[in-house]
Amino acid sequence: MELLRVTYRLEGNPADAEARGEAIALEQTVEVPRAVAMRDPFIQREIVGRVESIDEAPDGAQLVAIDYPVATTALDPAQLLGVLFGNSSLHADVQCVDFDPPPSLCEALQGPRAGIAGLRELTGVRERALTCTAVKPLGRSPEALADLLRAFARAGIDVIKDDQGLADHEFCPFEARVEACLAAAEQVADETGRRALYVPNLIGTPERVFAQLRFAEKSGARAVMVSPMLLGLPTFWELCHRRASVPVLAHPSHAGAVRYAPELLFGKLLRLYGADAVIFVGYAGRFGIPRATCAAIAASLRGGWHGLAPSLPVPGGGIELADVPEVVRFYGRDAMLLVGGSLQLEPGRVLERSRAFADAVRVASA
Repeated sequence: MELLRVTYRLEGNPADAEARGEAIALEQTVEVPRAVAMRDPFIQREIVGRVESIDEAPDGAQLVAIDYPVATTALDPAQLLGVLFGNSSLHADVQCVDFDPPPSLCEALQGPRAGIAGLRELTGVRERALTCTAVKPLGRSPEALADLLRAFARAGIDVIKDDQGLADHEFCPFEARVEACLAAAEQVADETGRRALYVPNLIGTPERVFAQLRFAEKSGARAVMVSPMLLGLPTFWELCHRRASVPVLAHPSHAGAVRYAPELLFGKLLRLYGADAVIFVGYAGRFGIPRATCAAIAASLRGGWHGLAPSLPVPGGGIELADVPEVVRFYGRDAMLLVGGSLQLEPGRVLERSRAFADAVRVASA
């Protein structure tokens, strides 16, 4: 029988860890008292989760590993979340910190379609770390954002995405923005012989997002971005594996509202669900994420894992231009640095600062 192992971090009295682990194992599967579940031999044998181990974390919290029969997930992207951390997420002192899916679950959810290799093929960048920035801020017109994209593209930045806050606004309609930015990217490609990868942001209800995807692909977009935690992970999976013909970048907006450990959510779950590149807030920025957490996320995204293609780590969250060389050294070549607002800090010098960013990554990657 294939098993899905999930690890939870429990606060509170260590003496209660075993009983609480048993309660979670029941809650996440049958949601009835153990005496009720044990009356049916099939449920007892094939359905109920089992506590596999209890260990103490360095800070004294308890790490409880539970094995669930994979049949409980129905190999479904929504049901899997219910088994991972459904009702038990309602306990404020419980965090889901790790999971290890069996082969059948990986085959069902499939992971990235393009991954690192596909994004390198799209950008033509083979050896070094990639560069990324965003057209913003919210409030600018499609034409103004397209002008900004031209500067970024002329500076040699590889990937230029919409900011995640750009939706289908009256002052900046989605279709007009996509058309203007794609035209700007083509104009610079004609001038320089190098085509930046413009990535539109898709946001809204599933119906609207799928319509935006169709428009973007028809217009010539070669990749798209969504915020999976705003959209919903099952819809994100459907977008990646049933709707999109282009790579999909995942943005972390709203990810702090759930109690998944960052290493699990960004390093494993988004990769399993199909993200070709995963943006996460790094240590060099305004969010104060520990270096060890960032290293673990990047390692999980790139490492061998049940035969799934690796996803590209994209550290962001306020990286300053001066920090770029050290950040490249920290993450290595198989990463894409996202530097956003700091490229616009000096009025009239967006092109120069963007060139400095692109040059710094090239030098640090050498």
